[in-house]
Amino acid sequence: MRSFTAKDGTSIFYKDWGSGQPIVFSHGWPLTADAWDAQMLFLGMRGYRVIAHDRRGHGRSDQTWDGNEMDTYADDVATLFNELDLHDTIFIGHSTGGGEVAHYLGRHGTGRVSKAVLIGAVPPVMLKSDRNPEGLPRQAFDDIRTGVLNDRSQFYRDLAVPFYGYNRPNAKPSQGVVDSFWLQGMHGGIKAQYDCIKAFSETDFSNDLREIDIPVLLLHGDADQIVPIDDSARKSAKLLKKGTLKVVPGAPHGMCTTLADQINNELLAFIRD
Repeated sequence: MRSFTAKDGTSIFYKDWGSGQPIVFSHGWPLTADAWDAQMLFLGMRGYRVIAHDRRGHGRSDQTWDGNEMDTYADDVATLFNELDLHDTIFIGHSTGGGEVAHYLGRHGTGRVSKAVLIGAVPPVMLKSDRNPEGLPRQAFDDIRTGVLNDRSQFYRDLAVPFYGYNRPNAKPSQGVVDSFWLQGMHGGIKAQYDCIKAFSETDFSNDLREIDIPVLLLHGDADQIVPIDDSARKSAKLLKKGTLKVVPGAPHGMCTTLADQINNELLAFIRD
């Protein structure tokens, strides 16, 4: 398996397929690079080099005790870009991965990236506070922590249902998709996944978004039950210098899987524009 070594010695797994202009993908919590298979196959078959890593503590990467926060996640991505000598890159992130994209660009600059895409992404900040009254209450994230600690396996099976909108009227649930979500989640380390809840819910990406000077496409479903659109994409679009928000009607959080054809074509159009 391919891997690179982060600055603290952590071994991080990545996929690197095809050739051409590079497209780097950053996955959501608690998943792995496998969550991007539909997009990587589609874009790889259209002449792009597609790359995705398992975030530290997730999937096939080392199960880390420390460093499970956004500064280190962004620095890990910087190591990936440097190791592979990537330039003119399209950087795409989903959910927590969207935060990773924003923080990498805010922390390390846009010199290696020409365009970015945030899909169902957590920025600017998810947690409710006096400064962010529309956010989700801390209890919502404490409930996630409890689920991870008490019965992580069952919690991931249950979480997959709203994640993919399978609890919506006229939805057609796929047991295979639920099983894949569970399998990816169970491959990760519980400490890293537990720590990541704080990282994706409490990190304020507002300044990162203000610093980004490249075109950014925001794709977000208006039926997203995990990252509500009003406190995320709609706010992020106002902070970005060159942000374009495209709302996907009726789409759930996991729309890269449930609406793969539609999302793939949106990505291809933005990349080629």
